[in-house]
Amino acid sequence: MDSRELEKLKKEALDARVKIIREIASFGSGHIGGSMSVVEVLTYLYYHEMNIDPSRPDWPERDRLVISKGHSGPALYAMLAKKGYFDESMLSTLNQGGTRLPSHADMTKTPGVDFTAGSLGQGISAAVGIALGQKIRGCDAYTYAIVGDGESQEGEVWEAAEAAGAWHLNRLIAFTDINGQQLDDYTENIIPMHKLDQRYDSFGWNTVEVENGHDFEQIAAAIAKAKEEKTRPTMILLHTVKSYGYIPGEGIKANHSMPVSKEKAEEAIAALLEREGGKA
Repeated sequence: MDSRELEKLKKEALDARVKIIREIASFGSGHIGGSMSVVEVLTYLYYHEMNIDPSRPDWPERDRLVISKGHSGPALYAMLAKKGYFDESMLSTLNQGGTRLPSHADMTKTPGVDFTAGSLGQGISAAVGIALGQKIRGCDAYTYAIVGDGESQEGEVWEAAEAAGAWHLNRLIAFTDINGQQLDDYTENIIPMHKLDQRYDSFGWNTVEVENGHDFEQIAAAIAKAKEEKTRPTMILLHTVKSYGYIPGEGIKANHSMPVSKEKAEEAIAALLEREGGKA
């Protein structure tokens, strides 16, 4: 990755973070933590990796992305708006009456959403089904999925993993957002998610570790390795910081869903821009 491309990706990620903060502030609260932790992987997928056409959201040959950790909907919406799936003004309607942007992503409401997020664990199962369908019909498109580490306590995640490995879905590339936290505590204090690489290996997956899930070059290298795999699905283990970029939420336990006033949002954006040396 050359320096110009890297700087463009960083700029797009910073802009996405600003949009997410303002989007959540428009409602007054929301899932800031898990939205901010996946900004880099979403930015890389939408600006570098995925074969998509925002003018044709239902294009059959497109790559697909399933946000299994559906509470990251605000991050997905910011990215879809930036790419032109809908007008950016819609972001200010998040989770409000009559909105097309509900708290959890809904494919029946929002252009560009490839699967409706429901109970945690269901999205990765859907991604496996999508990837299998693409394989059966001979389509070379990739299916991507983003799973939470807290979500990975759900048994359905492992049923999906078992099936994907058995069916050799090599064009399925999933990510686990390992931010170490879930709704009300640290995963370590609820059900520790140890040795995820060995767990996925045992189900017939290729696994790749990314020590810094906010580093574009590491993300790019991991996806490149995944695309070299010809017989197995790949799970990319992204180590991230929950609420990364919304500084008031970084390093605290209660950052899954937080109140964010418009005043606090602008203060947080100013602090972010100062830290990153950027401009929204």
